[in-house]
Amino acid sequence: LLLISCAPQAKTAHQPFDYLPTAHGEVIHHQYYTLSYIEKYEQAEWVAYELTREEVNGNAKRGSDFREDPAVSTVSATLEDYKGSGYNRGHLAPAGDMGMNQVSMSESFFLSNISPQSPNFNRGAWSRLEERVRKWVLKEGAVYVVTGPVFSEPMKSIGPNHVAVPKAFYKVLLVYQGAESKAIGFILDNNGMDDLKKQAVSVDEVERKTGLDFFPDLPDDTENRLEGGFDLEAWE
Repeated sequence: LLLISCAPQAKTAHQPFDYLPTAHGEVIHHQYYTLSYIEKYEQAEWVAYELTREEVNGNAKRGSDFREDPAVSTVSATLEDYKGSGYNRGHLAPAGDMGMNQVSMSESFFLSNISPQSPNFNRGAWSRLEERVRKWVLKEGAVYVVTGPVFSEPMKSIGPNHVAVPKAFYKVLLVYQGAESKAIGFILDNNGMDDLKKQAVSVDEVERKTGLDFFPDLPDDTENRLEGGFDLEAWE
């Protein structure tokens, strides 16, 4: 699971390298995550953050303040885009990862952090993967998380702003601990039926599907080793 995570600005001193992926869109730094917004599709191509054991144990009250992201220069998707569409407003950085305080929780409801997901997927396989990530964070202490949609034409769209409906979503996870470092990726169809174990892939495979380079700042030999394969047992 290649988990690229975007930490709040106050945490940058703890980051051992610049873990953000390459970007094709407008890069926006919120306090608790970073994203790259693609205007063509009216959503982020990735959202990245670092999630720590202390943050997973946060207990901020879950909100529901879905709203436009004022930081998007071209204007983000709106609530009208999702109204009556039949799709859930699916979080990329989940609210369950953003319980540190009310600021982090509120930021997770920017519509730049939302993508159209089928109800079965949003409440099923995607939710199970999010919960699994939090369990890994408790085990490992900290995980870098990167998550987003897989854009593959043709795609249908919803709403007056023509928000693209991705056919699949990915998560990339990285534990960066010297010789104990490991990475893994997941690609799940937007239909709710996926078996997580069967959808585990290498980070290289997610890069092939998305056109992104996830950890370009890592030393080349380390990047090649971590991204070229994955050991599911090491995560289990």
